[in-house]
Amino acid sequence: MIDIIVVFPKQEDANAIKNLLMRNGYNVASVCTSGAQVMSVIDEMDYGIVVCGYKFNDMLYSELYEYLPDTFQMLLIASRAKMEVGISDGVVSVEMPLKAYDLLDTLEMMSQALQRIKKKGRNKPKERNVAQKAIIDEAKQLLMKNRNMTEEEAHRYIQKNSMDSGTNMVETARMVLQIMH
Repeated sequence: MIDIIVVFPKQEDANAIKNLLMRNGYNVASVCTSGAQVMSVIDEMDYGIVVCGYKFNDMLYSELYEYLPDTFQMLLIASRAKMEVGISDGVVSVEMPLKAYDLLDTLEMMSQALQRIKKKGRNKPKERNVAQKAIIDEAKQLLMKNRNMTEEEAHRYIQKNSMDSGTNMVETARMVLQIMH
């Protein structure tokens, strides 16, 4: 489930939005009244949506948006006059006076998009550190020397054995080193 941060300059407005969202099954991780509070909360989260008003106690929504990591989206709730002035690219907005179904529908759409991004991030292979790369390279060199393989063949050999045994490539490379030394 995607975490939501609600930020409005008035605590009672923020709490009203929080209560509406929670009644409809959303996880509101935090309620804030300033951009600085949001930034400290975000440090402990991976993904999320910031539901906010136009202006906080210490900054405008656009300033906060610039500080948000790529894994966060912003839903601005503002008057038509504020929106006609123009809103920042990438910010999704809902017009005041607020209709609950507009807010919930928009939030659902954003939440689904963020879930897809989160899922893609999980499927990415993790970057190997220098030591792990060195282990794999050493195993490839040993295979190339002792089995007369090309670098590509040695890499495929480690990769295939890794998949067959259900271990990662670094563990498989370690096994190759142990067996061949």
